[in-house]
Amino acid sequence: MRITSKGQVTIPQEIREKAGLLPGTEVEFELDGEAVRIRRARAPRFPGRGARVVELLRGSATVRMTTDEIMALTRGEE
Repeated sequence: MRITSKGQVTIPQEIREKAGLLPGTEVEFELDGEAVRIRRARAPRFPGRGARVVELLRGSATVRMTTDEIMALTRGEE
């Protein structure tokens, strides 16, 4: 396997599947003597898009409703 000019390498599919490395998975690299280890990152370095959206919207509601009221509204019940 060769490293590209951009420093990229393809991890074989069998290894990705066994390690649970899906597209978008954050990974960490660790130098161990002359070997390099790759593993899933313990915590994401940057919050995902969904987390950022939720954080931006947190506390912005102007109407207080219970979960039951919201569910009735979405079902078209009065």
